[in-house]
Amino acid sequence: MITSHWLWPAAGLPERRLAGLALNPAAPEDVLLRLLDDGPKVARIALCEHRALPGAVVEAVAAHPDRFVRGRFARNPHVDPAQRARLVDDPEWSVRALLSDGPDLPPHAIPALLPDRVVLHMIRTYQDEMQSGFSRQVSAEFMWAAHSHPDPKVRLMGIGWRGVPDDVREALLADPDERVRKAVHDHLRREDPQYVERELPERPCHARTDMLLHGALSRKVVESVLTAPAAEDERATIARNPTLPADVVALLSTDPDVEVRERIAHHPRLSRERRRALGADPDAGVRESIAYRSDLEPDELRALTRDPDPRVRLAASMDLALTDTEREAIDYEVPMDEPFVPWPQLRVPGDPAEMRRNALSGHPMWRRKAARDRFLPPDLVERLATDDDLGVRVLLAQNHPEAPADLLLRSFLEYTGPQREQLVIRPDFPTAGLAHYADHEDPAVRALAGRDPATSAQTVERLTHDPDPRVRAAAARHANLPPARLAELLDDEELAHHAAANPALDPAVMRRLVASLAE
Repeated sequence: MITSHWLWPAAGLPERRLAGLALNPAAPEDVLLRLLDDGPKVARIALCEHRALPGAVVEAVAAHPDRFVRGRFARNPHVDPAQRARLVDDPEWSVRALLSDGPDLPPHAIPALLPDRVVLHMIRTYQDEMQSGFSRQVSAEFMWAAHSHPDPKVRLMGIGWRGVPDDVREALLADPDERVRKAVHDHLRREDPQYVERELPERPCHARTDMLLHGALSRKVVESVLTAPAAEDERATIARNPTLPADVVALLSTDPDVEVRERIAHHPRLSRERRRALGADPDAGVRESIAYRSDLEPDELRALTRDPDPRVRLAASMDLALTDTEREAIDYEVPMDEPFVPWPQLRVPGDPAEMRRNALSGHPMWRRKAARDRFLPPDLVERLATDDDLGVRVLLAQNHPEAPADLLLRSFLEYTGPQREQLVIRPDFPTAGLAHYADHEDPAVRALAGRDPATSAQTVERLTHDPDPRVRAAAARHANLPPARLAELLDDEELAHHAAANPALDPAVMRRLVASLAE
């Protein structure tokens, strides 16, 4: 439903009824078209942005004279992207911008992708209407080929998407287009310690924090942070920077601040191949950026494994340099109070060997990392689905597109933390047998009975009187709700919009509701 929209509090009972009707999956085309033309704004929002639409309604929306209607449709995550793409050349800037920004989804979600031809057209023709959500709608294949595309605008976009990967660096530095060459040089400046030193803002700000986190740090910058930081937390900030000199890594591993020591225990490591490539770079600034860098020395790591703070010991226990015997000797606890939520997803698979190593690790934190990977192969999905760690199981359920149905249900029953509700809307979440939970003490679990087509009419009616609003709402939308009770709820201030969305609602009643628009 759209109850979070700013228009909802001011909507009266008739408007809420019509908004629910706009979401009714059984509503005939003529009812939907009438709502589109004459319905209140809350109903048009529901219709255009919060449901799939039949072809005739899509045609009407795309040609609708109201830019508000077209703009809502441009962000609809429930329709085919090719349908939304019909608005790519809309005369209104705001509609094009909404199409560029993409469907209104949680940050972790990947929307259905726009066709590559539409993406190319938008890159070539859009200017200030291009929005930050655009990249989420681009296929991985298009994104990965952008650096070598014949159109310089696409190559520029590729630098914004993926930076300057090693395999195309030389070609982009010699690009025939001056704008591309400039973008490459601008991007690579962060690898120059002198540039970072020269441009680092003196006062605390986002730009300074970003440089300290990700830029190549000169000795002078590091010393200034250690002796005269612009903000109290800057030692913790540079503790995450992979170019930190080895002696400073050692120094910060004994810092009195727990957060600093924890970050040092997680300090990013450069692979041997990457270190070797950077060490041979013709740019002296790049070579300097790693001149001081080395991994934690064994004695430094051992000290962190015996740290008085459990967070530091946990971070140190994940170091891949440890043997299983050494790791088992560490007194660490795996946190169970973390949020096991959907994670932002990668577009292409990572290193399969690393993925398998993580999934087979004896350390739950590494297995949790593997469980977040949507490219996990079937044999590892099967293995982690029965893992003895709750976090592993729930993260797999929240993130993998082929998480088993029984795992989705088990995770919902066992996990009560943030974004638990995301499990229920997964396409493979089971429906059969959920009536069993109609008397469960947890109202979120009781509400599951509203998803089971076999829940009895008597039970459904009883649940419309439940003390919890989530349970009442789920029951009001159930197709087995007795007609008399459904009719009552159409006049209920709280549940009218849910009742109007009930697919068992008689089409004659639906038409009477929209006929009121003429009054």
